[in-house]
Amino acid sequence: MSVAKKQYKRITVKTLVDMKAKGEKISMLTAYDYTMAKIVDGAGIDVILVGDSASNVMAGHETTLPITLDHMIYHASSVVRAVERALVVVDLPFGSYQSDPKEALRSAIRIMKESGGHAVKLEGGKEVKDSIKRILNAGIPVMGHLGLTPQSIYKFGTYTVRAKEDEEAEKLKEDALMLERAGCFSIVLEKIPAKLAQEVAESVSIPVIGIGAGKGVDGQVLVLHDMIGMTHEFNPRFLRRYMNLYEDMTNAISQYAKDVKSVDFPNDDEQY
Repeated sequence: MSVAKKQYKRITVKTLVDMKAKGEKISMLTAYDYTMAKIVDGAGIDVILVGDSASNVMAGHETTLPITLDHMIYHASSVVRAVERALVVVDLPFGSYQSDPKEALRSAIRIMKESGGHAVKLEGGKEVKDSIKRILNAGIPVMGHLGLTPQSIYKFGTYTVRAKEDEEAEKLKEDALMLERAGCFSIVLEKIPAKLAQEVAESVSIPVIGIGAGKGVDGQVLVLHDMIGMTHEFNPRFLRRYMNLYEDMTNAISQYAKDVKSVDFPNDDEQY
């Protein structure tokens, strides 16, 4: 049953918990720069994730691993300057929190102070429990991330669906409960069976946001550039393209180049 959307002037972590309690689904998209973030925020998206996926879509890397904390702060700062309504969550990049809770706290503080972001997101369960607690103790909201965790791609060796086997599924459920108990305000579940994702969403009181995790969760997230079709090589089952900007932009740019060469642009009305 659909629930009418309430008009929220500003989305906070409390807003998201309230939305789950009321049965209102949460919309979340990535953004990495001022112009795109302004459009996404103006369109009414609830949460903007400044994802380490910037490593792929903005910098052209094969994985999310190369992006640095300084890079993330740069992208997050650009997004925050554009946003008036959405909650801005910033990924802690690979290497900035896994090895040492003190380092995790320093990384999270830098993001909050230097970018103005509203919360941080990090990948993993009990392995990063101490880092999560250290960050939360400093008053910084934390979003968890379970299932397919791209920063661990070299451990997994593949981007295939996670937690299909009982052992991994049980660990994921235990980790989700641990993240809630630790104080995380939300959890992202990436590329896991829909039935398992629904079980997790029903077992915790905090919002569960899915990507490739079915519709039984509390909200959905996609990479903006995939959703609007600026990228075209990436075609997972969970991706719905709402536009085909790759084709539209290619055609427009090609036409511009032809018009310049034929001296059709600029015409008499386009000059002083």
